[in-house]
This record gives sequence, structure tokens and C-alpha cells, in this order.
Amino acid sequence: MSILIKPIITEKATNQSEDFNRFAFVVNKKANKLEIKGAVEAAYGVTVEAVRTMNHPAERKTKYTKKGLVTGLTSGYKKAIVQLAEGETIDFYNNL
Repeated sequence: MSILIKPIITEKATNQSEDFNRFAFVVNKKANKLEIKGAVEAAYGVTVEAVRTMNHPAERKTKYTKKGLVTGLTSGYKKAIVQLAEGETIDFYNNL
């Protein structure tokens, strides 16, 4: 089971990383905070102080088009905000 799926690199997440040393990841839905902490520490070699998680549910969307009623579904995911110890950082761009 892969715990870390991908990092979230948005404007808000980048500001959080610069100001508060917090980084955001999309994680497995069944992972708990201890598993997320261990996965981040093993993958990036940093010390994690706190982990915050949030579940984003799947959203159903409906459009009225010429062909009639079209329905769609966006998938749900779990997001983790990880706060690192003072003086440590994660560089997402060094492997590009």
C-alpha cells in the first residue's frame, strides 16, 4: 500500500511551506496520521512535528446540454498537511 500519492503544489500550499514550514500531500484514503508521518520521514529524511488530515468527498455534477442531462463524478481523496521541525524543508523541484 503506497501511502504518499503525490505532493500538492498550489499557490496556497507554497505559501504555507514558505511561511509556516507546512507541506501538503494527497495520501491513501485508509492511511492514518502515524503512517503518514512515517512515510514522509522515510521518503524525504525530515522530522515531522504534526500531521493534519482532511477527507474531500466525491462530488456529483450535472449539466444540461443539447444531448440532455449529463452527469459526472469527481473522485474523492484524502489530503494531509505535514508540519516539519524548525530548520528542515522538502525540495520538490530538485528531481525534475
